Formats: sequence, C-alpha cells, structure tokens
Amino acid sequence: MSTLKTLGAQIRQYKTATILTPVFSAGEVLLETLIPFVTAMIIDEGIQKADMGAVIRYGLLMLVLAFLSLGAGVLAGKYAAFASTGFAANLRQAEYEKIQTFSFSNIDKFSTAGLVTRMTTDVTNLQNAFQMLMRVAVRAPMMLVSSIVMCMVINVKMACIFLVVLVFLAVVLFSIMRVTLPIFRKVFDQYDALNNSTQENVTAIRVVKSFVREKHENEKFAKATRGLADLSIKAESILAFNAPVMNLAVYGCIVALAWFGTHFIVNGEMSTGNLTSMFTYVMGMLMSLMMLSMVFVMISMSMASANRIAEVLNEEPDLTNPADPIEVIESGQIDFNHVNFSYRKGSGDHVLQDIDLHIKAGETIGIIGSTGCGKSTLVSLISRLYDVTDGSVEVGGIDVRKYDTEALRNSVAVVLQKNELFAGTILDNLRWGKEDATLEECQEACRQACADEFIETFPDKYETWIEQGGSNVSGGQKQRLCIARALLKSPKVLILDDSTSAVDTSTDAKIREAFSQRIPGTTKLIISQRISSVKDADRILVMEDGRVDGFDTHENLLKNNAIYQDIYEAQEKAGGDFDKKES
Repeated sequence: MSTLKTLGAQIRQYKTATILTPVFSAGEVLLETLIPFVTAMIIDEGIQKADMGAVIRYGLLMLVLAFLSLGAGVLAGKYAAFASTGFAANLRQAEYEKIQTFSFSNIDKFSTAGLVTRMTTDVTNLQNAFQMLMRVAVRAPMMLVSSIVMCMVINVKMACIFLVVLVFLAVVLFSIMRVTLPIFRKVFDQYDALNNSTQENVTAIRVVKSFVREKHENEKFAKATRGLADLSIKAESILAFNAPVMNLAVYGCIVALAWFGTHFIVNGEMSTGNLTSMFTYVMGMLMSLMMLSMVFVMISMSMASANRIAEVLNEEPDLTNPADPIEVIESGQIDFNHVNFSYRKGSGDHVLQDIDLHIKAGETIGIIGSTGCGKSTLVSLISRLYDVTDGSVEVGGIDVRKYDTEALRNSVAVVLQKNELFAGTILDNLRWGKEDATLEECQEACRQACADEFIETFPDKYETWIEQGGSNVSGGQKQRLCIARALLKSPKVLILDDSTSAVDTSTDAKIREAFSQRIPGTTKLIISQRISSVKDADRILVMEDGRVDGFDTHENLLKNNAIYQDIYEAQEKAGGDFDKKES
C-alpha cells in the first residue's frame, strides 16, 4: 500500500485526465454492449418478421451507438496517453530530485547503474502499465460484467456458463502472477548488472583497448546478457500458459453455449437472434479475457518496477539539515575531535580511527600516505559528504552537522583526481563555481590554476566547447580547469585530492605558489603521493591504516617519522619527482 501511495502522489496535475480515461472507457464499453442487443432486435423483429421499417430503425440506432462508442474510445485514448506520459515525467523528475538529496552512502546502496535503470526501464514499464490500467483494466472487467448481465437478461441458465469460466480463469491467472512476480524482480536486478557492465566498459574504453581486453569484456557482457535472457525465458515460459488456458476456457464456453443454446431454441426458450447476440457477447468476453491476460502480464512486470522506484522515492537521505541551520562559515579553521568513521554503520569496521587534528585558518596542510589509508575519506567528512560515526568535525569552530549543507559545501571547495567536466563551453564549466562570474573573474581563477596557459592557445579561448566528460582536453588540462572552477567559489577551505597528479611538477609548483600568494586566507589541504607537492606545506599529515601516524613539518617528519622517511627515500632513490607529461 505504501508503494501505491508513493507512486500515486506523482499523478498530481494529471488527476483529471486519470479520472476521465476510465469514464470514457466505461462509456465505450456500455455502448458496445448494447450493439449485439440491437442486432438481436434486427434479426427477431425485422428480418424474421419481414419488417423493413424495424430493420432501418434498429440499423440507424446501431450506427449511432457505434459512432458514440468510437468517440468515447478516442477520448479515452487521448486522456490515457496524456496522463501516462505525464505520470512518467513526474516519476523521473521526482527520482532525479530525490537522488540530488542523497549522500554518497545512499548512492552506494543503489549503485549508479541501478539508479539509471530505475529512471529509464522501470519508469517505462510503469508508464505502460499505468496507461493499460486506466483503459484495459476498466474496459475488460466492465465488458465481462456487461456481457454477463446482458446474457442474464437473455437467459439466466446460459449466463451461468460465463461464471464457471471466470472462476476457473481467476484461479489460474492468480497462480501465474504469484510465481512470476519474484522472477521479474530478479530480471530487473539483472538489468542493473547489465547496465553497470555497459557503463563501466564505455567509460573505460581507452583502458580496455590499451590492454587488449575486448574479449574479456565481451565475455563479461555476454554472461550478464545470458543471465538476463535465462531469467526472462523462465518468466515468459510461465506466462505462456496464459494463452492456452484462456483459449481452452473460451472455446469450451462457446461449445457449451452452442450445445445448450440449440436445445433451448428447439424447446422454444430462446430465439435465434438471442443466441446470435450471446455468441457476440462470448467473443466480447474472449477479447476482455485477452486484455485481462495482458494486464496480468504487465502488472507482473510493473510491480517489480514499482517497488524499485518506490525504494528510491522512500529512501531517507542519511544527511539532512538541522532544524535551525547556521548559514555563515566564519573561517577555514578545521578540527577533528577523536573521529571514528565506518561506511557501514554499526559494523565496527572503522575506516578512520581516533582522528584528532586541529588546523588553523589559512594553513596549508599536506596529506600523504599509502593507497587506501583513508586520506580521501578524511577530507570528505569536512564538506559533510559523509557523517562521522563517533566524535565530531568542526569548520570555523562549529560542528559541520549544525551548518546548512549547501552553505557548508559552498565554503568548502573539493577538487578530485577524477573530477568531471560537463558538455558546454569552458566558461560554462567555470561558472559551476560561481554562476554569475564575470569573464575577468574566470580569467583570474584560470591564472591561479595555470589553466590560462593552454586556454589562450585555443582559437575560441574561453568559448571553446568541452565535450561530455572533458574528452577533448588532456588529463592535466581537465584538472587545472577543475581547480579554477573550485577557486571561483572563493572557498574558506580548498581541498585538492591528488588533483595535480596529471600535471608536471613545474606546473604543480606554479599552482602552489599562486595559492600561497593569492588566497592566503584560505585553508588548503593537499593530498598527494609526491613529496614535492607537500614538502612546502605548513604541516604534513602522514596517515597509515586509517590513523594519524605523524603531523608535523617536512623537516621534523624526516627526522622522526619512519613512514615519511621511507616515502622520501623511495622517491629520492628513483631520482626524485619527474615531470609527468599530461595524458
């Protein structure tokens, strides 16, 4: 019931069309039901009695009923299309808006591919089911009921044949639906796996080709498609019982009708016209049962989709604003107060353990450590992409959980190693940092990030078009544009998460020098694998296995910290840092 309530809320402005569709469908059915009755009158009152006037009168009445039924059907189709497409648009919009409120942990729960499937395939299934329910789910039962009522008006004993058939079919269809529903749930889970494989392959197509892994990827994709095909075949094999069972029931009904109808005509209990109209009602019942069969198939598929969509819409974001949020961040002072963090709450498996750090506003802090030691996780807590498990993180002397989330993230700029650019001009991408930034402000930010060097070489300069994902610029150019975009936010805290890894050391040094000269009041956290990128920082944080192993200046760490010494010596023996060409 909660699923229906959740999805029903998305009908909103299409309520009128949703109501009018079954109303016109019902009118269409009622008018169609009267036509066989009028046909019987033409046979009994006109043809058998050789009354041409009666034939003309009832014939004209039949034409009127047919045209009215046609009009009602057209209007029903029009409003059904309007309501179902609008409903689907609202569902997609609601899902998209909900996803924007999710924390990283919420997104991890569903996976990116899973969310894409729920917004595309699942919504399309629900749209088709909704349109069918508005029309067919009203039309088919009404046609059945109307056919039975008219048969009872003609002959009550003959109408009992319909009731026996309906009970038989209801039991069979319910049994089929009960078995197929769980299978369709697995089918859509398999769609997630298929989309995930596709997304991963297309995104990393350069890596696939460079390592000549096309065969492996083809086999992986084939495995996913085979799994989907096997589940679909299993579900469809069960659903295939619909047609033969329905045909058995309906044609059995026709045989019984012919057998008993003949006896009733011979005994004078029924006229030939009435028997003819009853055969018409049987065919109407056949069509109704076919439509109901389609409805049951669609419901079986759409129930799985409906539950998956409702899961997204009912998901509560892990991170929410407090009742009376603080809107202003006074400074870039950062304090970690005995912080523990786990991606899975209650698991006890802490990624960060007893982190106790205190960073002054305006300081430049280098962060270094082995892969997987928790560096990126640590800085993600500052902008509250995740919430701490124990302890607290403060920015400007106030717990980040007390700030308005939007205000906090506008004051904490994060540049990731694999940051994204979006389809649009360079200016469009830069203005993600500040929507109303002038050209001069964008140019200054690019000078600080050393991005102006390559932008000025482009024919269209700042109007140069960037393809989706920044595929037409190099890795180093992309990183510098992302740094410039972050600087436009005029942040209190700037986090560079290995975001100069694709930049040569000379350019890296220029960027750090620009930071120290032009944004001295901004607290800067620089995560890097290169000693040269962090050695000039005010202090350097050394991390190991989710713990703080050292927090001091470059000189002191060289004297007192074994991990830092090992990293330094390994890089020195390798000849120090080298200029890494842009990819």
